[in-house]
Amino acid sequence: MATTTSSSASQTGSQGQLSAAWRERDHKAVAGAYSRYTDLVVQDAEGSFLIDVDGRRFLDFGCGIAVTSLGHRHPDVVRAVHRQVDSYWHTSVVTEHVRLTEAAERVAAICPDPLDTVFFANSGAEVVEGALKLARRVTRRQGIICFTGGFHGRSFGALSVTTSKVHYREGYNPLLPGVYTTPYPYCFRNCQHAVDEPCPIAAGLELERLFKHVVPAEEVAAILVEPIQGEGGYIVPPAGFLATLRRIADQHGIVLIFDEVQTGVGRTGRWLASEHDGVVPDVVTLAKALGNGLPVGAIVARGELMREWPAGSHGSTFGGNAVSLAAVVATLDVIERDGLLQRASEIGERITQRARGWQQQVGGPADVRGRGAMIGLEFMDSAGLPDAERVEAIRAACLDRGLLILGCGIDDNVIRLIPPLTISDPELDQALETLEVAVRQSGGQS
Repeated sequence: MATTTSSSASQTGSQGQLSAAWRERDHKAVAGAYSRYTDLVVQDAEGSFLIDVDGRRFLDFGCGIAVTSLGHRHPDVVRAVHRQVDSYWHTSVVTEHVRLTEAAERVAAICPDPLDTVFFANSGAEVVEGALKLARRVTRRQGIICFTGGFHGRSFGALSVTTSKVHYREGYNPLLPGVYTTPYPYCFRNCQHAVDEPCPIAAGLELERLFKHVVPAEEVAAILVEPIQGEGGYIVPPAGFLATLRRIADQHGIVLIFDEVQTGVGRTGRWLASEHDGVVPDVVTLAKALGNGLPVGAIVARGELMREWPAGSHGSTFGGNAVSLAAVVATLDVIERDGLLQRASEIGERITQRARGWQQQVGGPADVRGRGAMIGLEFMDSAGLPDAERVEAIRAACLDRGLLILGCGIDDNVIRLIPPLTISDPELDQALETLEVAVRQSGGQS
């Protein structure tokens, strides 16, 4: 159901008395390490909306950072979770259980052959850590290649391959040894070739240089990459990049890992973003939208790789929790039944068409990019430099009018739009109207 917000009513969190009281309590009791995008204090949520303690409603175009793809409290997921809570919650590795088997079969079914075997954990960082362990185990090698601008989590192993912002790594060195970083084909910002010329990074030039000058290919266990960079700026690489990685990995016996924690589970209009390129990795990691808000992650790999990971070589007390896995099965069923892969593509087309119209106006985004309902708007200033201040101004103006959007990018100059795949057309139009006003005003237009 679409709900409109009065343009005259301020929505800023600072205006609510209850919100202010809760924020004061939060600051005393909750670790300051939690960095918040907004000062909203949420007490309820419904469909496409968050509702704060003062009763104000905000269209949620952040989805808990690409998690609640079915919106908040989707009735099918709620029913599945309630049924599971009334049955059993947790057995850990003490037993097998039916929800674990069912969910593993269901997750494997959305992945291309030969990805057919699943290990469940609790988060994206955990499944990235597990995938790196698996690669080292099966190859008996140490080296790990990652890409500048990538985000893979904040635990030590995942942080070692996260390079989107130095702030995440500051104060934690030394990190995992044997990690080598190479450029991602971020052509809008970093490449010198003409638009109609092939990208040398996407063709593998930098990787070959790495093998020649820094680490021998035969010492590399894994290449870890996001098919579309998330935190790094919603960067869609040139066609052929993933195929190049597949070719190089096959040539040198390297395990190719696609981190689809943010891009997977239908966000881009396919179950996996890598399907757009027709490239299948050896291992894929999933999380975020997989449980529509319940904590769960999955490593999906070829069976012959998983068989080299014998019993007890990896584990998780809470991985495979029955309640979370009930949400997984329900989430995948809803996406398939309701045609939400196609809906993701439709949402993305509506957003990009509108946003590219803003590019024709003074002060519009310098670049509009993405796939499906995963869209990035990059803003540059008049000198051609990243304009993080403007992005923050747009975000604040949208929040003031009842729309929550997030930023990203290595310079914080990209707006990322990740609405629920269940959003209605009136809600989508409302959000785009609000965003357009904020873009115009931030660029000095009425």
